[in-house]
Amino acid sequence: MKIWVDADACPVVIKDILFKAAERTKVDMTLVANHSMRVPPSRYISFLQVSQGFDVADNEIVQRLTKGDLVITADIPLAAEVVEKGGHALNPRGEMYTVENIKARLSMRDFMEELRSTGVQTGGPSALNQADRQKFANNLDSFLTKHISD
Repeated sequence: MKIWVDADACPVVIKDILFKAAERTKVDMTLVANHSMRVPPSRYISFLQVSQGFDVADNEIVQRLTKGDLVITADIPLAAEVVEKGGHALNPRGEMYTVENIKARLSMRDFMEELRSTGVQTGGPSALNQADRQKFANNLDSFLTKHISD
């Protein structure tokens, strides 16, 4: 199992949690982004820079993903592709995307996008708070505990 991070929009505080988890569990993790970023020196953490362009990083993650891998992303269409391919997807707020919930999440995303295209102001997500960070850390830890021992 490997962890893939859709790193372009991943909050720094979430990356820090991921860095610690990769070291602690000795699970390989790759951050994928279309701009350069620093990662701590580690044999478990790597960075892959892709070219600029719409969904280039997402497409690279899907292409390299193998069944059972974990992807960290807030991008619902990417999460849907991950789940469809047999991977696992966890968003930075700690919600695991599953076969059971991904279609509803996609439908809601599409509905909100349609509203925005008509000029309706829908606002964005609230700022990541301590409860979100704690939920992410807890769900990541639970996932890794379960899947490393398998």
